[in-house]
Amino acid sequence: MITIGQLARYIGVSIKTIRVYHAKGLLSEPDRDPSGYRRYGASDAINLIKIRTLAEAGVPLARIRILRSASDKEFQQALREIDEELTVRIRGLRAAQGRLRRLATGHMAPLPTEVASHLEQLAGWGFTLRWVGLQRDLWTLVFATHPDRALTFFHDQAETLADPALRQLFLDYDQAHDLDADDPRVEDLAQRITEATRERVTRTEPRPRVSRESATTAVFNHDPKQPRSTCGRPPAARHVQRRAH
Repeated sequence: MITIGQLARYIGVSIKTIRVYHAKGLLSEPDRDPSGYRRYGASDAINLIKIRTLAEAGVPLARIRILRSASDKEFQQALREIDEELTVRIRGLRAAQGRLRRLATGHMAPLPTEVASHLEQLAGWGFTLRWVGLQRDLWTLVFATHPDRALTFFHDQAETLADPALRQLFLDYDQAHDLDADDPRVEDLAQRITEATRERVTRTEPRPRVSRESATTAVFNHDPKQPRSTCGRPPAARHVQRRAH
């Protein structure tokens, strides 16, 4: 038989915690010996280990008290449920840890893994950091405003960039950022955008004649119901659309 202090040290809890468990009806109080000290046995240690384990798993004390009187079958079922709850919490904590680490490295865009990987691939393809940053901002807003359709939009663009010819078109558009509006390459780019869009539209579904203006918009903004403003675009980029018209 051991004292409350010895029991506390052995299990790894404080004496105060054991007294709280006594007060809450979780752990029975043993009788006192002739010297007035409570003496605890092996069964008390085992019960305290069970209580501590459940408490550390986040089980409320009120539920632990109920489980103390549960049948073996009910107790095992409760343990399975607690294990599942703990798994969900661990998954959430790992996600929070990942966000914390991304925050520490300055990469905090709330984007799915496949989108983040795609953004890293853009740099490898030769897109400028300016373009990658714009794409990150764009997809952050798309996933925030259209969470139900954002992945569809993303997969559409990813499929487009998987085509080397269309990817080169995007690269040229990116590199046209600093071109003068009268540069002949702007006119050439507008023409290529028009032809690429017409070809793509023809492959998907027959439509009436596509104008240069709508074609240019379609290549860089695939959802016709969500037209993108030209505000903030460089002069050359705006002139690509104007010349396409």
